[in-house]
Amino acid sequence: MRALLLVDIQNDFLPGGSLAVPQGDAILPIVNRLQDQFDLVVATQDWHPPQHKSFASSHAGKNVFEVIDLNGLEQVLWPDHCVQGTAGAAFSEALDQNRIEAIFRKGTDPAVDSYSGFFDNGRRKSTGLADYLRGKSVTEVYLAGLAADYCVFFSAKDALTEGFQVYFIEDATRAIDADGFSRAKAELLQRGGHLVQSHTLLP
Repeated sequence: MRALLLVDIQNDFLPGGSLAVPQGDAILPIVNRLQDQFDLVVATQDWHPPQHKSFASSHAGKNVFEVIDLNGLEQVLWPDHCVQGTAGAAFSEALDQNRIEAIFRKGTDPAVDSYSGFFDNGRRKSTGLADYLRGKSVTEVYLAGLAADYCVFFSAKDALTEGFQVYFIEDATRAIDADGFSRAKAELLQRGGHLVQSHTLLP
């Protein structure tokens, strides 16, 4: 069975948000059209407590996008974003949510960031997403959302590690950094993932 995984299509990652992905809103019509082509649609949601340690504001004297060591893991320091219960953490109102069967929240541990929808960055805790998909007899995972070079990429890598066939819907995602996205795509292909375009999935 095929599942569509919608990654972090939240207001803070869209134009006007605190960590806006350039042209992030361009994926919304594509994502909405794609949903009817899948047996199962699930979503991830970045859901940080206030003062999360991935926020630059939690580290005196540190700047946004500076890189630090956080509990043994390399950590980019981000603007405050997707704080639990805020408008920025909410899904875009332009996102059709009727087909979304389950939502997996990530980044809830204040001491470790979580780019992937499957595990935190240290792979210390699972969100339960892989077991959920296996329980639904899913074998193929198609990914769309934000941002291509971070949360979508890391989710795709973990989906491959968990044994799923992985299809990265390239035009249904947008990246923070073009060079980073190029490297991410090359790594996904090397790991056995597939890059596809949305038009190949639509009638």
